Amino acid sequence: MADKIDQATQTMIQNLKEKTGKSLDEWVKIAKAAKLEKHGEIVKFLKTDHELGHGYANLVAHTLKGQSEEGKAAADDPVAAQYSGEKAGLKPIYDELVKAVGKFGGDVEISPKKTYVSLRRNKQFALIQPTTKTRVDVGINLKGVAPSGKLEASGSFNSMVSHRVRVETAKEVDKELIGWLKQAYEQA
Repeated sequence: MADKIDQATQTMIQNLKEKTGKSLDEWVKIAKAAKLEKHGEIVKFLKTDHELGHGYANLVAHTLKGQSEEGKAAADDPVAAQYSGEKAGLKPIYDELVKAVGKFGGDVEISPKKTYVSLRRNKQFALIQPTTKTRVDVGINLKGVAPSGKLEASGSFNSMVSHRVRVETAKEVDKELIGWLKQAYEQA
């Protein structure tokens, strides 16, 4: 495995053993034994045959593909790709959000996508997206909460969430934002 694992991935790896009874290395061996080539096939196999959640299946597939295809680290680490170049300065915001959400419970799944990271429980309750070079948008699914102040209606930002909070510094990951995330987590 890569020497440098971001905090979100490390949290997922720790939760994987706790939630499933198997370590990442054990899941990689299971996936490898299936002799599937494509990332999507591996994810589908783990979800269907072993009832892993999407985030965990994706983590296992990325790890397996990373071991068998050295040199494709950027493709195997969408979070690193999201926070590279002119968006690199936004990574502390992401780290603070993941740290806070990780304290909600062992059932939080952090599922990186190409342009954002999905935060899931039984379903997606929030997402983290570095939208511009100076801002991370936190999309939140909140039922029955009217937009107010920095908690905006999501508008055209992302149809998978009801609200959005624009964050420009790690200090803005405050009690209020964490409270909204916790409420969304509890509703999921």
